[in-house]
Amino acid sequence: MKVLHINSYYSGSKFYKNLYDQQEKKGLDISVFVPTASSVENIEGFGEYTTISTNHSKYDRFIFHLKHIKILKDIIKKYDIENYTLIHAHSLFSNGYIAMKLKKKYGIPYVVAVRNTDVNTFFKKMIHLRRMGIEILKNANSIIFLSKSYRDEVIGKYIPEKMKELIINKTSIIPNGIDDFWIANKMEKRTNPDKNDLKLLYVGVINKNKNIITTTKAVEKLQKNEIKVRLTIVGRIEDPSIYDQIRKLDYVDYIEPKPKKELLEIYRQNDIFVMPSIHESFGLVYAEAMSQGLPVIYSKGQGFDGQFEEGLVGFSVNCIDEVEISNKIIAEVKDFDSISFNSTNSVNKFSWNNISNEYYNIYKNIIEEDKFNNAVENK
Repeated sequence: MKVLHINSYYSGSKFYKNLYDQQEKKGLDISVFVPTASSVENIEGFGEYTTISTNHSKYDRFIFHLKHIKILKDIIKKYDIENYTLIHAHSLFSNGYIAMKLKKKYGIPYVVAVRNTDVNTFFKKMIHLRRMGIEILKNANSIIFLSKSYRDEVIGKYIPEKMKELIINKTSIIPNGIDDFWIANKMEKRTNPDKNDLKLLYVGVINKNKNIITTTKAVEKLQKNEIKVRLTIVGRIEDPSIYDQIRKLDYVDYIEPKPKKELLEIYRQNDIFVMPSIHESFGLVYAEAMSQGLPVIYSKGQGFDGQFEEGLVGFSVNCIDEVEISNKIIAEVKDFDSISFNSTNSVNKFSWNNISNEYYNIYKNIIEEDKFNNAVENK
């Protein structure tokens, strides 16, 4: 099986390498095409199967079709497309558009993934491109959503009624995976948190989208309920104005980004993970926290919501409601033993080995169906 991945996000999200390496281990012959607007350093770290191609300018992004015609011409030039069995596009609009064009030209089936950017930028704000997004979904052989919430939002809001059944029938929900390091170093048993010394944790970039200010307001609600709380924030400062607000708070400890071995110890030193993002494709840090037995607080309707039954590994919240966030934290403290146990024991769902098996089965089914359809057409 020869698979061509189209992934314009790989240069900024190296976690995809876990999937590609697993696929190589399983004997798939893969190529990964990464279109970029500027050169990328340390390209040897992306795998020998990867071609990073600077084929458009940063200004082309303002004219969708101009940018993607350049990318389409480049991928046809760099690869012998007819030799591939399947194309896997890692976003709906940008990468899926290329996959759809290649299918129409060469007849090669494609899988397309729907990301946060597709839902919250393209579908929601770029109304002039919605019809094209629907066309990409219609022509796809299989559609991957990271979460049930994103699937329901796209199908409920943007897909015409007459097409909904068609789209639903070729949809799968497959989350992103986490590094094997976290699976191999699971923390099996935790002690109950001390109500007089509750330790909350956030790991990620410091910006408006991650909604840290609302988390601090939830902490203050807990303090008013005579619960002593500290909030540890670990991550890169992307928005200095947010950092300036949190560094003045006496209950906040800020830590610069750390390598995973040090981050492991930080997870283990804390009790509950809190990240009520405004928008979130998935949030690998939720799964990392789960591996260390931390109950998690996540946003309703975003990428992690729907991965598990409500209350099993944590609770979903309205991301702008600090009262609800504080109440759910209290609920996790009360049922800490059960939720912590469930978190650790559910994290294998995010093993790249398991996820690559799911993709392999989807690829195999598409190829078998494609062969059958071709045989019927040629009778």
